[in-house]
Amino acid sequence: MVQSHPTTNTTTTSDAGTAWLSNKYAKCIDEAIETASQELRSLSLKIHENPELGLKEFKAYTWLTEYLSSKGFTIGKSAAPELKTAFIAHGLAAALGLQAVIRQFNLPAQIKLFGTPSEEQDYGKVTMLNAGDFEGVDVCMMLHGANADVIYTPFLALEKATVEFFGKASHASTTPWEGINALDAAMQVYTGIALMRQQMRPDQRVHGIIEVGGQAANIIPQYTKSLYRVRAPKDAQVQELKRRVNKIFEAAAKSTGCQVKYHWDGHLQDILTNEQLVVRFEKWMNSQGLKYASKAQQQSKLSGSTDMGNITHAIPGIHPMFNIINLEGIDAPGGLHTVEFAAAAATPVAHTATLRASKALAMTGVECILDPDFLRRVKKEFESRDD
Repeated sequence: MVQSHPTTNTTTTSDAGTAWLSNKYAKCIDEAIETASQELRSLSLKIHENPELGLKEFKAYTWLTEYLSSKGFTIGKSAAPELKTAFIAHGLAAALGLQAVIRQFNLPAQIKLFGTPSEEQDYGKVTMLNAGDFEGVDVCMMLHGANADVIYTPFLALEKATVEFFGKASHASTTPWEGINALDAAMQVYTGIALMRQQMRPDQRVHGIIEVGGQAANIIPQYTKSLYRVRAPKDAQVQELKRRVNKIFEAAAKSTGCQVKYHWDGHLQDILTNEQLVVRFEKWMNSQGLKYASKAQQQSKLSGSTDMGNITHAIPGIHPMFNIINLEGIDAPGGLHTVEFAAAAATPVAHTATLRASKALAMTGVECILDPDFLRRVKKEFESRDD
């Protein structure tokens, strides 16, 4: 994340290294990140070996902020009081590289490194955005490990639904006719959504679970609770899917005689990739020897959703994904959020891949600082967006 105050693909690793290090700013970034490599590796493994739940990342928060403080960063708290593990480090690897350039060349800029908790469930970035933590930021960039190298990330817009059905309990064997079955209603919703998928576009998703389905097999369930997520490439498509899903909720209540309560929250927007920024990031990854698939090929790969999407609709930004399985730009089987991917995150290859992508991200930040015309183009593209 950068606050600025105005002022050829390669084919071999050796050639790529020469192209990368021929730039004095890139060389400075390279030296700073490589110097910190072992410290970063130890910190990464420490966090990896001590997994924590969302909004309870107290160990990771302590270790990260202590390390950043030791490197000269001032640690501030989020304006959102409910996020106890969020932080803003005023000026990890990309921040260290950019910090080195700003110091060595006396550049007029400030780095902010945001610690944003619980992306998957609680959408920490959205809470921090709404609290004003991102005010005054010119450009916001982040990296995410993956099983492929993708800079045009096709993240989907999303909303979450919680639906509850209220019926009447009764003994399932002696007097089932006296019951009103809330589980029947929940199952009708699940089945109705499954049938709806035939008429959905291939890039849209609705999926969910029955979180509470009853308490005993011999009792007609009087209460059920289900959780659903609706995703689509654009928010307007999400809203249309919501209308269809709402009708399924209401129809299930009518057909079973249950009462229904449902609400939607957790609104995530699609990623608005800033073309100006991402082309520069690609250039600096190219200079380190990585070549990307075409934009169309990258965008053909469906992905999940992220709270970074909301940030990119408020501030110019990018969200590159980098392969932690191999360094050759070859898509690996499997996906994120698996036991295998968690194990891969601790490998030396993943560490090397993280440092490489961090260097490119730092150089993209340097270009925002050094070239006011470039930064103006970044902002102009953002301002002309079509949400």
